[in-house]
Amino acid sequence: MCILTRALIRVKRYTHICKFSTHGCRRQKYTTDDNPLEPNNTIIGAEEDGRWPRRIVSGLQPTGALHVGNYFAAVRRCVQLQEQGQDVMMFIADLHALTTKQVSPAAMQDNTLQLTAYLLASGLDPARTVLFAQSAVPRHAELCWVLTCLATQARLAHLPQYRERTAGGGDLGAGLLLYPVLQAADVLLYRATHVPVGADQLQHLQLAALLARTFRHRYGPAFPTPRALLPADGSDRVRSLRDPAKKMSKSDPDPKSRIVLADSDDAVRAKIRKAVTDFTPQVTFDPATRPGVSNLVLLQCLAEDKTPEEVTDEAGGLTTAQYKRVVAEALVSVLGPMRARAEELQSRPRLLRDVLRHGAARARRRADAVYADVAALTGLAPVELMEADKKLKVA
Repeated sequence: MCILTRALIRVKRYTHICKFSTHGCRRQKYTTDDNPLEPNNTIIGAEEDGRWPRRIVSGLQPTGALHVGNYFAAVRRCVQLQEQGQDVMMFIADLHALTTKQVSPAAMQDNTLQLTAYLLASGLDPARTVLFAQSAVPRHAELCWVLTCLATQARLAHLPQYRERTAGGGDLGAGLLLYPVLQAADVLLYRATHVPVGADQLQHLQLAALLARTFRHRYGPAFPTPRALLPADGSDRVRSLRDPAKKMSKSDPDPKSRIVLADSDDAVRAKIRKAVTDFTPQVTFDPATRPGVSNLVLLQCLAEDKTPEEVTDEAGGLTTAQYKRVVAEALVSVLGPMRARAEELQSRPRLLRDVLRHGAARARRRADAVYADVAALTGLAPVELMEADKKLKVA
């Protein structure tokens, strides 16, 4: 039995019992964004629907600890899609991480393994979901360059993330401008038909759709036009605990603004207890006028698979201070077992590396097949000639 096979068997011992991670499947629904770019509300035409098999691609940066917003909006969604039998690919976006504050090579490796441990502890099964590090597949960067040649500086500079960063002045790196092009390459390289995103990421997916069409018009069909999978449960709208006007974020300088998956049970309780609400004691769900309390209601809904109506009915008679204890225990019941599994997996770095190595091999096979078509259509060096170099004995 080979090392990778043994590694996958060992991981199965942890992932097959992660039933809690798919908690929420009963109510979890997804909506498909119907108008990122195409006129007449069409994205994938009838001729495309039959040609491209359904495939879902998602990625997470290994920068900072995952918080509950990341978990509910991205990780758990992919686990649920996996459990539905979908073809899911999840990558650790370490190339994207280079555009953020610099971390040491050792920290990058540690962050990658920690993220891998939490993905497995959440229920991702490497036998069913292709899990890998982005930088282990060089075709991401190669396709990014091809797509960069199709993009315009004006369109990239118009995207919200870049505009927000440039508003503060300063000399920004070119990587930030090209970040959305690499995102497009991440998706198109595997011919993803659907991408789980939040509403704030729609414009970046629209760019991927535009580049897919531009490539098709200039060279020929190589990619489907990816569609957005938008959550219908509000999981992409989890707010900061300290300023509910903002989304929960890994980059927020206040660590009390977010609950990270590695937080202890007591830390979760303390952060919820100090969460900003308002002076109205009743528990209601009205994100427009009571964003703080509504954020707590949303967190309980996501943790316990309930609707806001069910949660507020059950909380009748409770003050917001009393209700915070309910929310904290709901989160602890989900995060505690996952944290324990992740800590156990983190103590086995060789196992985690084996999982990533196996996933990267699967991803490279898929990427090479797609890039071979791209090279043929664009007149770049044929992939088979590049592969032949591996057989040559050179000095």
